[in-house]
Amino acid sequence: MSAELDSFHFLLSETGRRYLRLLGDEPITESSHLALAVRLRQELDQEKTHAVLETALLRQRAASKFRRAAEMYFTRAGLEQASSEPVSQYRAGRFSNAGFKSIADLGCGIGGDALALAERHFVVGIDRKLHRLAMARENVRVHGGAQRFQPLLADLTEFPALSVDAFFADPGRRDVHGKRIYAPDQYEPPITPLLSRWLSRVPHGAVKVSPGIDYELIPEGASLEFVSLHGEVKEGLLWFGDLHDGSQRRATLLPGGDTLSDLDFSGTAIVTTRPGRYMYEPDGAVIRAHLVESLAQQLGATKIDEDIAFLTSETAVATPFARCFVLEESMPFHLKKLRARLREMGVGRVTVKKRGSPLSPEALQRRLDLDGDQHAIVFLTHVQGDPFVLIGSEYLATKG
Repeated sequence: MSAELDSFHFLLSETGRRYLRLLGDEPITESSHLALAVRLRQELDQEKTHAVLETALLRQRAASKFRRAAEMYFTRAGLEQASSEPVSQYRAGRFSNAGFKSIADLGCGIGGDALALAERHFVVGIDRKLHRLAMARENVRVHGGAQRFQPLLADLTEFPALSVDAFFADPGRRDVHGKRIYAPDQYEPPITPLLSRWLSRVPHGAVKVSPGIDYELIPEGASLEFVSLHGEVKEGLLWFGDLHDGSQRRATLLPGGDTLSDLDFSGTAIVTTRPGRYMYEPDGAVIRAHLVESLAQQLGATKIDEDIAFLTSETAVATPFARCFVLEESMPFHLKKLRARLREMGVGRVTVKKRGSPLSPEALQRRLDLDGDQHAIVFLTHVQGDPFVLIGSEYLATKG
């Protein structure tokens, strides 16, 4: 039995659960961590002390991803890679809407995706680490899906495809040093041979990829979707077979489920103009999916620059796909003139946003040296090829 599995079995014991309950009542901080370790070492050996402390700490960190984090089990890498629960639920809904009954979860890890899939499907969770499978089974059980989850110990680089309705793969996207990997064929396991084996037998599936994936590396026949949660891009998804909805690129915003795709665009060129009364900053998923033009068409907006993702219009249109700002000033970038104008406006605090400018927001804030009592949003960008600065404030009424 591996040391990891041995430690996990201890955590499942009544003694382990008792210690976890005790630590669950108090937040673990940098200052309290050492004291807790010393206290536990008076009663437990080093491995068990580490297992209890690590699990209590990871449960604390997982609270933002999982509603029942206080009852779940994690590894550091498994928690970091796991999707937030709303994202997993959304993804599982697409499998359910397609009518699939059985799904293979390839590289299921600690079960962060399996617990959502197992609510409505029979799931075979495949992983090459026994302790991760044990955690996945327990985490799925906590969420009521124990009867619909079958763990399977196997190496996906060698294991043949199963006879299931569909598959979901969440390959490792960090190297041994924790650095992010963006090339799909450097994932663990590499995507191309994995898809070659599985798609030949199971044509319907999805693969989770980095939001920073290079479009040139997207496999043929895939539909690419970017998902954001509360305005933060969480992941990219490649959809195959009956899960391919006909679009090539899609952006989906959670928790609302609003979605935009290349199918929404007529193909009419979006012109570039000087900034109008309002400016829109598209959600990161819209930008990553190359759907800024689709959004511009929906809003009746124009671009301020051919290569910049900001949009502008003379009227404000409610949309969930972008933040809208009222523009009060637009001028070619000149530091002294910007500082003088902000002082005239009584501005002492600025939020700096940039697209296309080499100047960092932190550097600009230091050099402005303001002391007023007003707040403004300053945009460092380009307008029709020229460096510009825009001054404005958020127009909350247009949020969809």
